[in-house]
Amino acid sequence: MSEQHVVDLHDVDETQVAVVGGKGAHLGGLSRIDGVRVPPGFCVTTDAFRRIMADAPSLDDRLDRLSRLTPDDRETIRTLSAEIRRTIEGTAIPDDLAAAISRALARLGARAAYAVRSSATAEDLPTASFAGQQDTYLNVVGPAAILEHVRRCWASLFTERAVIYRQRNGIEHRTVHMAVVVQQMVFPDASGILFTADPVTGNRKVATVDAGFGLGEALVSGLVNPDVFTVRDGDIVGRAIAVKQRAVRALPAGGTQDVTIDPRRQEQPALTDVQVLRLVRLGRRIEAHFGRPQDIEWCLVGDDFQIVQSRPITTLFPVPAAPDAERHIYLSVGHQQMMTDAMRPLGVSMWQLTAMAPMHEAGGRLFVDVTPRLASPASRAALLDLMGKSDPLFRDALETVLDRGDAVPSLPDAAPAAPPAGGPPAPIETDPAIVAELIGRSRASIAALERDIRTKTGPALFDFLLEAFVEHKRVLGDPLNFQAIMAGMDATWWLNDHLREWLGEKNAADTLTLSAPNNVTSEMGLALLDVADVIRPHPEVVAFLHGVDDEGFLDELPKLAGGSEARDAIEAYLDRYGMRCVGEIDITRPRWRERPSTLVPLILDNIRNFEPGAAARRFEQGRQAAQKKEQDVLSRLRALPDGERKADEAKRMIDRVRTFIGYREYPKYDIISRYFIYKQALLDEAERLVQAGVLPEREDIFYLTFPELHDVVRTHRVDERLIQQRKDAFRSYQALTPPRVLTSDGEAIVGTYRGDDVPAGALSGLPVSSGTVEGRARVILDIAQADLDAGDVLVTAYTDPSWSPVFVAIAGLVTEVGGLMTHGAVVAREYGLPAVVGVVDATRLIRDGQRIRVHGTDGYVEILS
Repeated sequence: MSEQHVVDLHDVDETQVAVVGGKGAHLGGLSRIDGVRVPPGFCVTTDAFRRIMADAPSLDDRLDRLSRLTPDDRETIRTLSAEIRRTIEGTAIPDDLAAAISRALARLGARAAYAVRSSATAEDLPTASFAGQQDTYLNVVGPAAILEHVRRCWASLFTERAVIYRQRNGIEHRTVHMAVVVQQMVFPDASGILFTADPVTGNRKVATVDAGFGLGEALVSGLVNPDVFTVRDGDIVGRAIAVKQRAVRALPAGGTQDVTIDPRRQEQPALTDVQVLRLVRLGRRIEAHFGRPQDIEWCLVGDDFQIVQSRPITTLFPVPAAPDAERHIYLSVGHQQMMTDAMRPLGVSMWQLTAMAPMHEAGGRLFVDVTPRLASPASRAALLDLMGKSDPLFRDALETVLDRGDAVPSLPDAAPAAPPAGGPPAPIETDPAIVAELIGRSRASIAALERDIRTKTGPALFDFLLEAFVEHKRVLGDPLNFQAIMAGMDATWWLNDHLREWLGEKNAADTLTLSAPNNVTSEMGLALLDVADVIRPHPEVVAFLHGVDDEGFLDELPKLAGGSEARDAIEAYLDRYGMRCVGEIDITRPRWRERPSTLVPLILDNIRNFEPGAAARRFEQGRQAAQKKEQDVLSRLRALPDGERKADEAKRMIDRVRTFIGYREYPKYDIISRYFIYKQALLDEAERLVQAGVLPEREDIFYLTFPELHDVVRTHRVDERLIQQRKDAFRSYQALTPPRVLTSDGEAIVGTYRGDDVPAGALSGLPVSSGTVEGRARVILDIAQADLDAGDVLVTAYTDPSWSPVFVAIAGLVTEVGGLMTHGAVVAREYGLPAVVGVVDATRLIRDGQRIRVHGTDGYVEILS
């Protein structure tokens, strides 16, 4: 019985995490790779740990109490986890298990020195490395000392930091078990860490080696700075040799001490160039075996490398799958769609099936491959120009790649860059009827979809949806639709460029777009003010809404005085805008219609912060401000040389902006309206699968792609392990930050602002809506947590159209993601809110409650307190 609790390292591999933990499984796998030397040893398995836990019944109650705590309750976690550790360390190891460990030691050498290392089942995994969460003990000599340190390793599963790490990652304490690796000590001349991908940039072609003298503990503990070597394509491309004054050495009787290095050796490299390159080749072999970039701990004994640990680098952003071995440059779709969160597989799949360009998935995000457009000078210039206008960080990141000259093959233009015969296509007329016609077409198409989908179920539903996606793309791809969008954007750019040149005025178009007609997103914010007007006169309803905590509240409203009118107003709002939600490009996100309680805090803010009739007043104020600005601009232009011509041209462009800029928001509304119809049909299908016992719950379909779901509906069979793997992967993707630009080498490029006119200490961004405002920063990542007062400045990661109802209550806007023509920017201009977007790390650098000043004309944010 006890022999199954002790297994030789050579008898396990990376598939046996449940038996020997992550570290043990990886070491077993390493020991099987040709040419890789791993110090011999054995594992005390998780079965032994379970026996010890079962022998200490008092642990059950403490584990129950621990699982009920939040990660913020540090004091109680500290107390409880210390009690659990003391109990485990005080539990006697059963005689048969102690004998099995002693026999394994005798085979390797009972008086040799060993490293005793924790190996948890939730450790060194592809999605969570748990690096540094459990303990390692070096140079342990003698069976009694080894048994004592095995107990300490078991107990280290419940260090305060390990407990908090699990709670933050949503991992239940009882599901994690601890194995222990007992491994012969290596007494190295040098040791360190090899990353087979650059841990900072993510570049998979670059390896970095950290090296120091003696045991690796000197580097891990920060006792010395390491030598750092950078290797690319078999060449050392960078080296920084540190002055290494100290090292950690093993003591003959056990334990370690730090010692002073001979001054003559302190500035010598710990490895020769030849050794560095040999180590990296070894690392590439290990990486190939495990199938992903590795963080490898190594030791050099004489001229021989021994590998003592390898774990996946979990912080790297994944790379889209490419059809070939060529270099590819990808742009983040999420940064353009104002949704940088991870998407579930069904969300990714649905966007891919309905998008107008091929989309590549990585890390739960979507990317567009722009390599072909960068390859020829003309298309490259057009792409850079568009990027520069919308988001300078995109342009800078692309230029960073292009400036290196090695990333993109350069192709000649297909033909000389001459203007096409007959000149450019005639722009559409400045005619409001065009917008009305486009909106009418969209509504008719969506009504037909809603009508026709009702009778479709089973495989026939999926055949119908594939046809619906064709119609979806036909409406979006209508040339008139694109012309109308571009007409408003081009006119905005024209006005900003020319009025700056002629009048010296920055971003004049911002005021000229106030209260533009047909902007479905800004109308959505104003319409919620009207809902507040209906509810405000009814104190009983207002009091009830303050206590809402579930989705049944709409059915309860009619029982209250004024409740029927309140419910009708909310229902009418949901009929028009209920398909929207934060992160709405992911079809799996809960819509307002599905979770109407999301709107309640916004309605209550509106009741508190506004007087009746605020929506109409705000719209009219904006319209009059735009009209006044138009008169001011035109009269100043007429006073210039050639002023009549300039005024006439500006008037034509102002009319175009007023006609078309509001429509910029409509295609997204069309897409999301269709998405809600698709989603309801798919969830009805999921409910039938649940009733048939095929799926445990409806939302499991969110972790399947559209074709996979089609197969499940056809066969009534589902791979539950696949769904669980997808859930685990999605959880790990949520912790990653997607880059604006990503190369097929895995290099993440974020871009920087090149302007030098930003005051010291201010945060640079992109000016998208003019004006300067000072106020209290409210750092809000979840719209449901919004609690805003008039005059507050909203600071958040991104704002898609669902944030529009919040905009009516704020004085300014700062976001981490955005461009000149993204939804948040368009609506900020509509409402006249000073706004700066693309402020990298704004939600981390600005603290909730600080006073800040937003410079919406010049593109920076000052932190005042």
